[in-house]
Amino acid sequence: MPHEIAVIGAGPAGLAAAIQLKRYGFTPLIFEGAAVGGLLRNANLVENYPGFPTGISGDDLVKLMKEQARRIGLEITFQEVQELSYQNDYFLLTTSTRTNAFDIVLIASGTRPRTDHGVDIPENLQSYIFYEVHPLLHLANKCIAIVGSGDAAFDYALNLSKRNQVIILNRSKHTRCLPLLSDRAARNNWIEYREETKILAVKEGQPSGLEIECEGSAGKASYRIDQLIFAIGREPQTSYLSSSLLPLTRDLEERGRLYFIGDVKNDRYRQTSIAVGDGVLAAMKIYQTLQENNT
Repeated sequence: MPHEIAVIGAGPAGLAAAIQLKRYGFTPLIFEGAAVGGLLRNANLVENYPGFPTGISGDDLVKLMKEQARRIGLEITFQEVQELSYQNDYFLLTTSTRTNAFDIVLIASGTRPRTDHGVDIPENLQSYIFYEVHPLLHLANKCIAIVGSGDAAFDYALNLSKRNQVIILNRSKHTRCLPLLSDRAARNNWIEYREETKILAVKEGQPSGLEIECEGSAGKASYRIDQLIFAIGREPQTSYLSSSLLPLTRDLEERGRLYFIGDVKNDRYRQTSIAVGDGVLAAMKIYQTLQENNT
C-alpha cells in the first residue's frame, strides 16, 4: 500500500505543510537532501516575520522550526530525491536507497543557485567558489568577495561583515536589493562596494586563497581574497521530476494530488512568510479534498 503524503524539502514551506498535516492526523514522510531550513540558513536577519519585534537571524529561526518539528514527532529522511515519477495512479519517489509510492506529493524543494557566471575559474581553484553564504559563516578575519546586486548579495555581505572584510562586485550600475540593505552596507566600514565592475581573471593567491583581477568604471584593480561568492540569481530545483511526469503536473495539481509550494514556484518572491503560508494552505486543501472524497 502506498504512503499517503510525501513532502520533498524541509525548508519553511515543507515544514509548515508537514506541521499542519500532522494537526490533521496525517504522518507525512519528509525528504531533505541537505539540511533543515533551506535558504533561511543564509539569512542574516529576518525582519518581516510576525512575532519577532526586533527580527531574528535565519539560523535562530531554523533552530525554532527544528525544535517544533521534533516536539510534534515529525521525522525527516535526510536523503536526496533522485527521481519522482508517476505510474499506475501513484507517485514513485526514489532516493539512493529506496523507492516509495505515494498518493499525494508536496514539492517544496526550493531553488538552486545559478552558476552561469561567465568567469573562467581553474579547476584547482573551484574549492574557493561558493553560491550560498551558510558554509562560510564560521569564518573570521578573512576577505570575501561577493558578485551580485540583489537582496542575497547584500544580505550575505552584512552577515559576513560581522567578522570579515567583504567586497561587493556589482556588474551593473544599479542595485536590485532593498534600499535598506544597500544603506546598511554603505554605512558598514567592513564592506566595500564597487559598481560596474566585472571579474577579468581568477588566479591562485599568495600565500593562499585567490587573486581576482577586476575592471570597472574606476579602472582596473586586483584583490587578494579568501573566498568568492556568486549571488547572481536562483532557479527552481525540480531536476528530479521525470520526463514522463512533467506533462502531467497541471492535471495532477488540479486533482489535488500534486502541490508546488514555497520558493520552488514563487520566482523572485522568496520570503519565509510566503513559503510558510503556501505550506499551510496546501495542507488545508489536502485535508479538505480528502474529506470531500470520503463523503
